[in-house]
Amino acid sequence: MLTTATSSHPVVVIGAGPIGLAAAAHLSERGLPFLVLEAGTAAGAAIADWGHTRLFSPWQYNLDAAAQRLLEADGWTAPDVDALPTGHDLREQYLEPLAQLPQLAESIRYDARVTAVSRAGMDRTRTARREETPFLVRIETADRHSEDVFASAVIDASGSWSTPNPLGQAGLLAPGERQALAAGRITPPLPDVLGRDRDRVAGKSVMVTGAGHSAANTLLDLARMDDGTTITWAVRTADLTRVYGGGEQDELAARGALGSRLRQLVDSGRIKVLTSFTITRFTGEDALTVHAVTPDGEREVTVDILVPATGFRPDLEMLSELRLNLDPAVEAPAQLGPLIDPEFHSCGSVEPHGERVLAHPEKNFYIVGMKSYGRAPTFLTVNGYEQVRSIAASLAGDREAADAVHLELPETGVCTTDLGGSCDAPTKATDVCGASAPS
Repeated sequence: MLTTATSSHPVVVIGAGPIGLAAAAHLSERGLPFLVLEAGTAAGAAIADWGHTRLFSPWQYNLDAAAQRLLEADGWTAPDVDALPTGHDLREQYLEPLAQLPQLAESIRYDARVTAVSRAGMDRTRTARREETPFLVRIETADRHSEDVFASAVIDASGSWSTPNPLGQAGLLAPGERQALAAGRITPPLPDVLGRDRDRVAGKSVMVTGAGHSAANTLLDLARMDDGTTITWAVRTADLTRVYGGGEQDELAARGALGSRLRQLVDSGRIKVLTSFTITRFTGEDALTVHAVTPDGEREVTVDILVPATGFRPDLEMLSELRLNLDPAVEAPAQLGPLIDPEFHSCGSVEPHGERVLAHPEKNFYIVGMKSYGRAPTFLTVNGYEQVRSIAASLAGDREAADAVHLELPETGVCTTDLGGSCDAPTKATDVCGASAPS
């Protein structure tokens, strides 16, 4: 609940993606003043990077209840709940109309990138009167001007799209990785290989790295090219069963079909697979030589371009002056970490969770959405919606509603496995779970 000493300031929401705007909708319904700070120029700005992607999950799993109530009261008609939206659909048919509602529009600032969050006048070492002190949120505007905003509470829904995992071993950048990125030999995550980025890959030798649905969709798109494009799929795992998924048994038909198509392309030889392939370094100028270790020893593979699909991690630097309690393995809130650790849980087995699980020693500060899952790749947009509903209830002093968390999903879940966005599980179209910044 907000303290009397800080309640004169708004609740600051970082990010205007699906989860950030859902937080704004719930705060609006609760009558709490809020301010949404978005680094991009429009709602869901990061989704534009993967807008060509179609989600595995239908509209019913991509709409927040409070947001839908506000939209429908303004005359908006929901899309077919059983249809599968693309990222562009999500922005144009849902997020942009939501952000334009009078209840939200006046409280959203664009081109406002948050660079730090602290407490006004004190660093993380100061304890006296800490909970009575408003948050200081520092932003950088489009013209690089720095500005401080004060807040009664902060909800960080900034996502993790801007911080993809490095390609090297041990969680580190591989030697030569920065140079290969700068030279354009490594693409950004989830490129539009059939549209915007086609010229980068058409007729080339392409390596795709990663063992998740984002990799699978990129591979399927590349396989549709008939212009001499050759495809190599490199994964660290020795077994591709998880990527192929449930096939006809999958409750999300689009996801099951993706796995079946991918298996056929591998079996036919259209896609060459390198398993147990751990990248150690990159070299080359006119082409990209990928050096790796395998069970059979060191190996070198030369390609024209590499497409990374190895997931994302949270950017925690801007939170360094806050008192956080993070799981040491996945960098999620400490109570959430054991519930989502991918070594023990799939997206379908993650329990619904709310404000109590997301709380930190820094009172009234919360990380939500994809970023709340840290390095775990099993986030569901619907879980993010439930997170912010519970937090808004808690800030409004409604403890009963905050603790009444629930979630209804297909038994096989609706999550992505490696995407840094927010939504549910992404097909191409190309697989993404949505996006909030990671969105």
